[in-house]
Amino acid sequence: MLRFMPVGDSMTIGSAGEHTWRYRLWRHLCGAYGGPFTFVGPRETLYDKSAEAPVSYAYADPDFPRAHLAGWGEGWQHMVPLIEGAVREHRADVLLVSLGLIDLGFYTNADQTADNVRAFVSRARAARRTVRMVIMPVAPNVRARQDAPFAAQVTRFNDLLAKTVIDLDEPSSPLLLATPSPSYDIDFDTYDGTHPNASGEHRIAAAFAEAMWREWGLGGPYAEE
Repeated sequence: MLRFMPVGDSMTIGSAGEHTWRYRLWRHLCGAYGGPFTFVGPRETLYDKSAEAPVSYAYADPDFPRAHLAGWGEGWQHMVPLIEGAVREHRADVLLVSLGLIDLGFYTNADQTADNVRAFVSRARAARRTVRMVIMPVAPNVRARQDAPFAAQVTRFNDLLAKTVIDLDEPSSPLLLATPSPSYDIDFDTYDGTHPNASGEHRIAAAFAEAMWREWGLGGPYAEE
């Protein structure tokens, strides 16, 4: 049984009424991966905007393994102290990580965020020495369009992230940098300039799927439903 753990912020946890990219990836792997697999993690809920808390189970389609480690407003610095225990408890084999936007927006600069990436990787490996990780760069959002210093921090962090993935990659615990779709467009693939709509969910799922297929031969090319 291959155990995937989605790790992320608001774009990964999703909000009430959504499918989430986690669901889209699960549907893809059901057809493309030839062995047993599941999603694992300590959380299952969506974020409920009316309650301003992660208390909703109102998935557009709830019939899939909903486990994850994602939180609205959480970033690398929030996941560093959680990841070792989560990987150990849930025996995660592959981490699917999409973090960084909230860090750069509110908590840490690009260099500090890159330091937290290194700490995250170290703690994940402390729990499972052979854990694999696919890491998504930060996709610019509506703020990056309007705020040049913030956009520069996103660019710098993505450069540092690419170097960090190369530096920390190991044969026994490989790291992959996912490649976001070049056609990803915040005007068409999000509902508010940041959070993915159905099209955006597919594009995020495709980026993870294509990275695993291209580098590890896991699954197959992503085909949108």
